[in-house]
Amino acid sequence: MDQKNRTSFTGFILLGFSDRPQLELVLFVVLLIFYIFTLLGNTAIIVLSQLDPHLHTPMYFFLSNLSFLDLCYTTSIVPQLLVNLRGVDKSISYGGCVVQLYISLGLGSTECILLGAMAFDRYAAVSRTLHYTVIMHPRLCVLMASVSWLIGFANSLLQTLLIFFLPLCGRNKLDHFFCEVPPLLKLACVDTAMNESEIFFVSVIILFAPVALILFSYGRIVRVVLRIKSVAGQRKAFGTCGSHLTVVSLFYGTAIYAYLQPSSNSQNQDKFISLFYTIVTPMINPLIYTLRNKDVKGALKKMLWKDYDFR
Repeated sequence: MDQKNRTSFTGFILLGFSDRPQLELVLFVVLLIFYIFTLLGNTAIIVLSQLDPHLHTPMYFFLSNLSFLDLCYTTSIVPQLLVNLRGVDKSISYGGCVVQLYISLGLGSTECILLGAMAFDRYAAVSRTLHYTVIMHPRLCVLMASVSWLIGFANSLLQTLLIFFLPLCGRNKLDHFFCEVPPLLKLACVDTAMNESEIFFVSVIILFAPVALILFSYGRIVRVVLRIKSVAGQRKAFGTCGSHLTVVSLFYGTAIYAYLQPSSNSQNQDKFISLFYTIVTPMINPLIYTLRNKDVKGALKKMLWKDYDFR
Protein backbone atom coordinates (compact mmCIF):
# COMPACT_ATOMS: atom_id res chain seq x y z
CA MET A 1 0.00 0.00 0.00
CA ASP A 2 1.54 3.34 -1.03
CA GLN A 3 2.03 6.16 1.45
CA LYS A 4 -0.87 8.27 0.15
CA ASN A 5 -3.24 5.31 0.34
CA ARG A 6 -2.11 4.47 3.88
CA THR A 7 -2.57 7.97 5.27
CA SER A 8 -6.07 8.39 3.79
CA PHE A 9 -7.25 4.89 4.63
CA THR A 10 -9.04 4.82 7.98
CA GLY A 11 -10.64 1.38 8.24
CA PHE A 12 -12.89 -1.31 6.84
CA ILE A 13 -16.63 -1.83 6.58
CA LEU A 14 -17.48 -5.39 7.65
CA LEU A 15 -20.47 -6.25 5.52
CA GLY A 16 -21.00 -9.60 7.23
CA PHE A 17 -24.72 -10.39 7.00
CA SER A 18 -25.89 -6.77 6.68
CA ASP A 19 -27.99 -7.68 3.64
CA ARG A 20 -30.11 -9.90 5.91
CA PRO A 21 -31.23 -7.87 8.97
CA GLN A 22 -33.47 -10.63 10.33
CA LEU A 23 -30.62 -13.14 10.12
CA GLU A 24 -28.40 -10.68 12.01
CA LEU A 25 -30.82 -10.64 14.95
CA VAL A 26 -30.96 -14.44 15.09
CA LEU A 27 -27.18 -14.68 14.81
CA PHE A 28 -26.69 -12.13 17.57
CA VAL A 29 -28.75 -14.20 20.04
CA VAL A 30 -27.24 -17.54 18.97
CA LEU A 31 -23.65 -16.29 18.97
CA LEU A 32 -24.05 -14.55 22.32
CA ILE A 33 -25.26 -17.84 23.84
CA PHE A 34 -22.44 -19.76 22.15
CA TYR A 35 -19.87 -17.24 23.39
CA ILE A 36 -21.11 -17.48 26.99
CA PHE A 37 -20.92 -21.29 26.85
CA THR A 38 -17.45 -21.05 25.30
CA LEU A 39 -16.24 -18.85 28.16
CA LEU A 40 -17.79 -21.05 30.84
CA GLY A 41 -16.73 -24.39 29.35
CA ASN A 42 -13.13 -23.52 28.57
CA THR A 43 -12.64 -21.65 31.84
CA ALA A 44 -13.96 -24.70 33.71
CA ILE A 45 -11.42 -26.95 31.94
CA ILE A 46 -8.55 -24.61 32.87
CA VAL A 47 -9.67 -24.25 36.50
CA LEU A 48 -10.24 -27.99 36.97
CA SER A 49 -6.85 -28.83 35.45
CA GLN A 50 -5.18 -26.48 37.91
CA LEU A 51 -7.12 -27.39 41.06
CA ASP A 52 -7.39 -31.19 40.81
CA PRO A 53 -4.04 -32.98 41.45
CA HIS A 54 -5.26 -35.99 39.44
CA LEU A 55 -5.35 -33.78 36.35
CA HIS A 56 -1.74 -32.62 36.66
CA THR A 57 -0.72 -34.75 33.70
CA PRO A 58 0.62 -33.95 30.20
CA MET A 59 -2.79 -34.61 28.63
CA TYR A 60 -4.51 -31.97 30.76
CA PHE A 61 -1.58 -29.58 30.41
CA PHE A 62 -2.17 -29.59 26.65
CA LEU A 63 -5.94 -29.51 27.14
CA SER A 64 -5.58 -26.39 29.31
CA ASN A 65 -3.50 -24.79 26.57
CA LEU A 66 -6.18 -25.68 24.03
CA SER A 67 -8.91 -24.20 26.22
CA PHE A 68 -6.90 -21.00 26.74
CA LEU A 69 -6.36 -20.80 22.98
CA ASP A 70 -10.07 -21.18 22.31
CA LEU A 71 -10.92 -18.50 24.89
CA CYS A 72 -8.55 -16.01 23.30
CA TYR A 73 -9.51 -17.01 19.75
CA THR A 74 -13.23 -16.43 20.17
CA THR A 75 -12.64 -13.26 22.22
CA SER A 76 -10.55 -11.80 19.38
CA ILE A 77 -13.55 -12.14 17.04
CA VAL A 78 -16.93 -12.47 18.78
CA PRO A 79 -17.22 -9.18 20.78
CA GLN A 80 -16.55 -7.13 17.64
CA LEU A 81 -18.96 -9.34 15.70
CA LEU A 82 -21.73 -8.89 18.28
CA VAL A 83 -21.30 -5.10 18.20
CA ASN A 84 -21.51 -5.08 14.40
CA LEU A 85 -24.56 -7.36 14.36
CA ARG A 86 -26.62 -5.09 16.61
CA GLY A 87 -25.20 -1.68 15.74
CA VAL A 88 -25.59 0.58 12.73
CA ASP A 89 -21.82 1.08 12.54
CA LYS A 90 -20.26 -1.99 10.85
CA SER A 91 -16.76 -0.55 10.71
CA ILE A 92 -13.44 -1.64 12.18
CA SER A 93 -10.39 0.61 12.23
CA TYR A 94 -7.36 -0.18 10.07
CA GLY A 95 -5.26 -0.85 13.18
CA GLY A 96 -8.04 -2.92 14.73
CA CYS A 97 -8.22 -5.07 11.60
CA VAL A 98 -4.46 -5.61 11.63
CA VAL A 99 -4.51 -6.63 15.30
CA GLN A 100 -7.55 -8.88 14.84
CA LEU A 101 -5.98 -10.69 11.87
CA TYR A 102 -2.64 -11.09 13.63
CA ILE A 103 -4.11 -12.43 16.88
CA SER A 104 -6.82 -14.67 15.40
CA LEU A 105 -4.50 -16.11 12.74
CA GLY A 106 -1.74 -16.62 15.30
CA LEU A 107 -4.07 -18.45 17.68
CA GLY A 108 -5.56 -20.54 14.87
CA SER A 109 -2.10 -21.54 13.60
CA THR A 110 -1.00 -22.36 17.14
CA GLU A 111 -4.02 -24.60 17.63
CA CYS A 112 -3.17 -26.52 14.45
CA ILE A 113 0.29 -27.35 15.79
CA LEU A 114 -0.87 -27.93 19.36
CA LEU A 115 -3.36 -30.58 18.22
CA GLY A 116 -0.44 -32.39 16.61
CA ALA A 117 1.46 -32.28 19.91
CA MET A 118 -1.59 -33.67 21.69
CA ALA A 119 -1.69 -36.57 19.21
CA PHE A 120 1.93 -37.39 20.07
CA ASP A 121 0.98 -37.34 23.75
CA ARG A 122 -1.84 -39.84 23.11
CA TYR A 123 0.55 -42.02 21.12
CA ALA A 124 3.03 -42.06 24.02
CA ALA A 125 0.22 -42.82 26.51
CA VAL A 126 -1.07 -45.82 24.57
CA SER A 127 2.01 -47.18 22.81
CA ARG A 128 4.64 -46.43 25.46
CA THR A 129 2.58 -46.80 28.62
CA LEU A 130 5.41 -47.97 30.87
CA HIS A 131 7.70 -45.14 29.77
CA TYR A 132 4.99 -42.48 29.39
CA THR A 133 6.02 -40.32 32.36
CA VAL A 134 9.66 -40.48 31.25
CA ILE A 135 8.89 -39.53 27.64
CA MET A 136 6.33 -36.82 28.38
CA HIS A 137 8.21 -35.08 31.17
CA PRO A 138 7.18 -31.51 32.07
CA ARG A 139 10.09 -29.87 30.21
CA LEU A 140 9.16 -31.58 26.95
CA CYS A 141 5.49 -30.61 27.38
CA VAL A 142 6.39 -26.96 27.96
CA LEU A 143 8.81 -27.04 25.02
CA MET A 144 6.19 -28.52 22.67
CA ALA A 145 3.58 -25.97 23.76
CA SER A 146 6.07 -23.08 23.46
CA VAL A 147 7.15 -24.16 19.97
CA SER A 148 3.47 -24.33 18.94
CA TRP A 149 2.89 -20.75 20.11
CA LEU A 150 6.14 -19.50 18.53
CA ILE A 151 5.53 -21.06 15.11
CA GLY A 152 1.87 -20.05 15.15
CA PHE A 153 2.54 -16.36 15.76
CA ALA A 154 5.61 -16.28 13.49
CA ASN A 155 3.38 -17.53 10.67
CA SER A 156 0.73 -14.97 11.61
CA LEU A 157 3.27 -12.12 11.53
CA LEU A 158 4.41 -13.15 8.05
CA GLN A 159 0.88 -13.48 6.69
CA THR A 160 -0.28 -10.21 8.25
CA LEU A 161 2.64 -8.26 6.77
CA LEU A 162 2.09 -9.77 3.32
CA ILE A 163 -1.63 -8.96 3.41
CA PHE A 164 -1.41 -5.36 4.64
CA PHE A 165 1.41 -4.35 2.32
CA LEU A 166 -0.86 -5.05 -0.65
CA PRO A 167 -2.31 -1.90 -2.27
CA LEU A 168 -6.06 -1.67 -1.68
CA CYS A 169 -6.70 1.45 -3.80
CA GLY A 170 -9.34 2.74 -1.40
CA ARG A 171 -11.30 -0.51 -1.25
CA ASN A 172 -12.60 -0.93 2.27
CA LYS A 173 -15.78 -3.03 2.08
CA LEU A 174 -14.88 -6.44 3.47
CA ASP A 175 -17.51 -9.04 2.60
CA HIS A 176 -17.00 -10.96 5.84
CA PHE A 177 -17.75 -10.64 9.55
CA PHE A 178 -14.13 -10.33 10.70
CA CYS A 179 -10.68 -9.67 9.25
CA GLU A 180 -9.53 -12.93 7.68
CA VAL A 181 -6.97 -13.69 4.97
CA PRO A 182 -9.15 -14.86 2.03
CA PRO A 183 -11.62 -11.91 2.02
CA LEU A 184 -8.80 -9.39 2.61
CA LEU A 185 -6.96 -10.73 -0.44
CA LYS A 186 -10.04 -9.96 -2.55
CA LEU A 187 -9.73 -6.26 -1.69
CA ALA A 188 -6.30 -5.93 -3.31
CA CYS A 189 -6.22 -3.97 -6.57
CA VAL A 190 -3.17 -5.86 -7.93
CA ASP A 191 -2.55 -9.41 -9.00
CA THR A 192 -2.40 -11.55 -5.84
CA ALA A 193 -1.36 -14.83 -7.49
CA MET A 194 2.04 -14.80 -5.77
CA ASN A 195 0.49 -14.03 -2.37
CA GLU A 196 -2.10 -16.75 -2.83
CA SER A 197 0.61 -19.26 -3.74
CA GLU A 198 2.66 -18.30 -0.66
CA ILE A 199 -0.38 -18.49 1.62
CA PHE A 200 -1.37 -21.84 0.11
CA PHE A 201 2.16 -23.20 0.62
CA VAL A 202 2.37 -22.05 4.25
CA SER A 203 -1.17 -23.25 4.96
CA VAL A 204 -0.29 -26.69 3.63
CA ILE A 205 2.67 -26.86 6.03
CA ILE A 206 0.77 -25.50 9.04
CA LEU A 207 -2.27 -27.71 8.42
CA PHE A 208 -0.88 -30.90 6.92
CA ALA A 209 2.34 -31.33 8.93
CA PRO A 210 0.32 -31.75 12.17
CA VAL A 211 -2.25 -33.88 10.30
CA ALA A 212 0.57 -36.17 9.12
CA LEU A 213 1.81 -36.48 12.72
CA ILE A 214 -1.74 -37.17 13.91
CA LEU A 215 -2.32 -39.87 11.27
CA PHE A 216 1.03 -41.49 12.09
CA SER A 217 0.30 -41.40 15.83
CA TYR A 218 -3.18 -42.86 15.47
CA GLY A 219 -1.98 -45.47 13.01
CA ARG A 220 0.46 -46.71 15.64
CA ILE A 221 -2.19 -46.43 18.35
CA VAL A 222 -4.62 -48.61 16.38
CA ARG A 223 -1.93 -51.26 15.86
CA VAL A 224 -1.19 -51.33 19.59
CA VAL A 225 -4.85 -51.37 20.63
CA LEU A 226 -5.72 -54.24 18.28
CA ARG A 227 -3.10 -56.36 20.04
CA ILE A 228 -4.91 -55.93 23.35
CA LYS A 229 -6.91 -59.09 23.96
CA SER A 230 -9.29 -57.54 26.48
CA VAL A 231 -12.31 -55.76 24.98
CA ALA A 232 -12.44 -53.49 28.05
CA GLY A 233 -8.79 -52.62 27.52
CA GLN A 234 -9.45 -51.74 23.88
CA ARG A 235 -12.37 -49.52 24.83
CA LYS A 236 -10.29 -47.72 27.45
CA ALA A 237 -7.44 -47.15 25.01
CA PHE A 238 -9.72 -45.87 22.27
CA GLY A 239 -11.59 -43.77 24.85
CA THR A 240 -8.43 -41.84 25.74
CA CYS A 241 -8.05 -40.85 22.08
CA GLY A 242 -11.66 -40.49 20.93
CA SER A 243 -12.16 -36.96 22.27
CA HIS A 244 -8.99 -35.65 20.69
CA LEU A 245 -9.75 -37.30 17.36
CA THR A 246 -13.24 -35.75 17.32
CA VAL A 247 -11.82 -32.26 17.97
CA VAL A 248 -9.15 -32.78 15.30
CA SER A 249 -11.74 -33.81 12.70
CA LEU A 250 -13.96 -30.79 13.37
CA PHE A 251 -11.16 -28.21 13.46
CA TYR A 252 -8.99 -29.40 10.57
CA GLY A 253 -11.94 -30.29 8.35
CA THR A 254 -13.39 -26.78 8.39
CA ALA A 255 -9.99 -24.99 8.39
CA ILE A 256 -8.75 -26.98 5.37
CA TYR A 257 -12.01 -26.27 3.56
CA ALA A 258 -11.69 -22.53 4.25
CA TYR A 259 -8.02 -22.05 3.40
CA LEU A 260 -7.17 -24.70 0.80
CA GLN A 261 -10.29 -24.88 -1.37
CA PRO A 262 -10.51 -22.96 -4.66
CA SER A 263 -12.31 -19.63 -4.48
CA SER A 264 -15.97 -20.25 -3.69
CA ASN A 265 -18.79 -18.56 -5.55
CA SER A 266 -20.91 -18.64 -2.40
CA GLN A 267 -19.60 -15.97 -0.06
CA ASN A 268 -22.30 -16.74 2.51
CA GLN A 269 -21.22 -20.38 2.56
CA ASP A 270 -17.64 -19.29 3.31
CA LYS A 271 -18.91 -17.07 6.13
CA PHE A 272 -20.82 -19.91 7.79
CA ILE A 273 -17.78 -22.21 7.49
CA SER A 274 -15.70 -19.52 9.20
CA LEU A 275 -18.35 -19.18 11.90
CA PHE A 276 -18.10 -22.90 12.53
CA TYR A 277 -14.36 -23.13 13.19
CA THR A 278 -14.07 -19.76 14.94
CA ILE A 279 -17.10 -20.01 17.24
CA VAL A 280 -18.86 -23.38 17.18
CA THR A 281 -15.77 -25.60 17.51
CA PRO A 282 -14.29 -23.71 20.51
CA MET A 283 -17.67 -24.01 22.24
CA ILE A 284 -18.10 -27.77 21.73
CA ASN A 285 -14.48 -28.70 22.53
CA PRO A 286 -15.08 -28.62 26.33
CA LEU A 287 -18.30 -30.59 25.88
CA ILE A 288 -16.50 -33.28 23.88
CA TYR A 289 -13.75 -33.62 26.46
CA THR A 290 -16.03 -33.55 29.51
CA LEU A 291 -18.76 -35.83 28.17
CA ARG A 292 -16.25 -38.46 27.04
CA ASN A 293 -13.80 -38.13 29.90
CA LYS A 294 -14.41 -39.69 33.32
CA ASP A 295 -11.50 -37.83 34.95
CA VAL A 296 -12.85 -34.40 34.02
CA LYS A 297 -16.41 -35.33 35.02
CA GLY A 298 -15.09 -36.69 38.32
CA ALA A 299 -13.10 -33.54 39.02
CA LEU A 300 -16.11 -31.37 38.19
CA LYS A 301 -18.40 -33.37 40.50
CA LYS A 302 -15.79 -33.21 43.26
CA MET A 303 -15.47 -29.43 42.99
CA LEU A 304 -19.25 -28.91 42.89
CA TRP A 305 -19.73 -31.30 45.82
CA LYS A 306 -17.18 -29.36 47.88
CA ASP A 307 -19.03 -26.14 47.16
CA TYR A 308 -22.30 -27.79 48.15
CA ASP A 309 -20.85 -29.08 51.42
CA PHE A 310 -19.37 -25.70 52.18
CA ARG A 311 -22.79 -24.12 51.91
